[in-house]
Amino acid sequence: MGQSYTQRAQAFKEAAEALRQRYNRFSLIRLLIFLLSIAAIVLLWSSVHFLAGIAGVVVFLFGFYRFVRWHQGIKEEEQHQSRLAQLNEWEAAAYDKHDFSNYADGAAFLKADHPNAIDLDLFGPFSLFQYLNRATTALGQQQLADWLSKPAAPKEIQARQDATKELADMLDWRQHFQAYGLEAEDDPAQIELLKRWLTEPPFLTDKKWVVVALYALPLWSVLAAVIWALYLPWYLGLLLYLPALLILRQFAEQVNTTHLKTAHAEKALSHYAKLIQQIEGQAFESPLLRELHGRFDETGKEASVMIQRLSYIIRQLNVRYNAFAFIFNILGLWELQYVYRLEKWKTGMQDRLPAWFEAMAAFEALSSYANCYHNNPDWAMPTITRRMQVEAVEVGHPLLPRGKRVCNDIQLPTDGHIKLVTGSNMAGKSTFLRTVGINIVLAMAGAPACAKQLELPPLQVYTSMRTQDALQESTSSFYAELKRLKFIIEAVEATADHQPPQLQAFFLLDEILKGTNSNDRHTGSKALIRQLIRSRGSGIIATHDLELGELEAEAKGRIENLCIEVEIKDGKLYFDYKLRKGVSESFNATLLMQQMGIKIGEV
Repeated sequence: MGQSYTQRAQAFKEAAEALRQRYNRFSLIRLLIFLLSIAAIVLLWSSVHFLAGIAGVVVFLFGFYRFVRWHQGIKEEEQHQSRLAQLNEWEAAAYDKHDFSNYADGAAFLKADHPNAIDLDLFGPFSLFQYLNRATTALGQQQLADWLSKPAAPKEIQARQDATKELADMLDWRQHFQAYGLEAEDDPAQIELLKRWLTEPPFLTDKKWVVVALYALPLWSVLAAVIWALYLPWYLGLLLYLPALLILRQFAEQVNTTHLKTAHAEKALSHYAKLIQQIEGQAFESPLLRELHGRFDETGKEASVMIQRLSYIIRQLNVRYNAFAFIFNILGLWELQYVYRLEKWKTGMQDRLPAWFEAMAAFEALSSYANCYHNNPDWAMPTITRRMQVEAVEVGHPLLPRGKRVCNDIQLPTDGHIKLVTGSNMAGKSTFLRTVGINIVLAMAGAPACAKQLELPPLQVYTSMRTQDALQESTSSFYAELKRLKFIIEAVEATADHQPPQLQAFFLLDEILKGTNSNDRHTGSKALIRQLIRSRGSGIIATHDLELGELEAEAKGRIENLCIEVEIKDGKLYFDYKLRKGVSESFNATLLMQQMGIKIGEV
């Protein structure tokens, strides 16, 4: 797979280089055409007739404009091929070297109060988001983050899986789509301002006299110029433009507000139009993709054309920033002309633009899933069942490289059952908890999971693994952990009576109550586990406290002991990270301390 991406990158580089050379050749031809055309116009004007000269100017301007546009198109295609080469180089690095640092990590989406995002590395550097993410717009990345953050309904999960399978085989289409997105310069704040503008009532189109003025003032400006030039002194001629000044002044504040909310969206909209045009030009089979595709044609007009039109209007309104804008305003009410066009556009498309944004963002998120499935065809599409049991075959951690990833099988009832995992330091207990949690998150997001097979009921994962103190709240790490455990207990009790397809709470706890002394930790841990069993809670608890293994005997099948062992041979540690039944019998803390230079035998 990595070699395939490398070959594609080379092919796109060669295509880009050929286009660059072609562009340079035509640059010389463009200069030659310009010089010859000027000479021809001068000759026509001086030696034939001035009307021939005027005709020559018109033909030159029209023809040269078309040639420049065509020439610029070569440059744009060269840049597009270069971006495609870059994308394939990134994919090769991600596949061969497990280096996905070229993609946005979604750190801005991390929330401290989320049920599992911090402990499962959902966002931030080397996160699940960064591993999956192939969305290039702020809207697409926000959509992907939302899907990873919140479990979907079973029907929606199935729809996303079907869409992912279809897109996985469409590598060329997906990469062209992604390459167009790399051009985007968008900001969520800009798009939010634009959405707020959509909800505001018009202040020009509802006034008929303004509409008349917009047509009449440019004609009046021409007439005023003639009168001024022929009959009036300069100081009186200025009065002829007073009506335009008064109209502009009347609406100045409202125009400023409109411009503030739309000005910076112009470039983003232009790039969104390219992305949507890529979607519009493709037919799809899966129900979700067909539904999303259909949103772009609900008005009978192509969404890409309408969005490009909106971008153009805003670009013309942005002429306000030009030093000569005052002249354009006086002569033709320039800014009012384009605010009026904005309002006319909004009248017909007010309800459609947010739907177009949502559909485009969903396509980006689904393309991210599809890229993952294309790169990992051996991963499973999870099955959401009504059975209250998680069953996984060869489940592994997706953020570990393929060569280092160790997979395990697991069967865990979700109707009040706890797996108690013991093991020595560095045995892999925490990684196993994250492996289970992150794959449940993937399953509930509608994405492929890093497993040969995965079946589960609808679950919301709750974790307590990396609890830290909060200086701003004067909170110790122990008290912060207690608050987290209270949050999890409440979630377990709130969903105790839930049956599929209702969401159940599923917890992952690592070294609970580690911030207190050993007696309190042991007593408190037993009490917490017993309470979770009484509340019919289900999940996995990792611990060094081997005495907690005694709870299995009294739990009547509600607790099962599992362990991950470490072998010590010739003073060296050997880890296999495989899950076994029973309580751990291996210890390695002393050996590790000795290897770090701590002299255990000395007083």
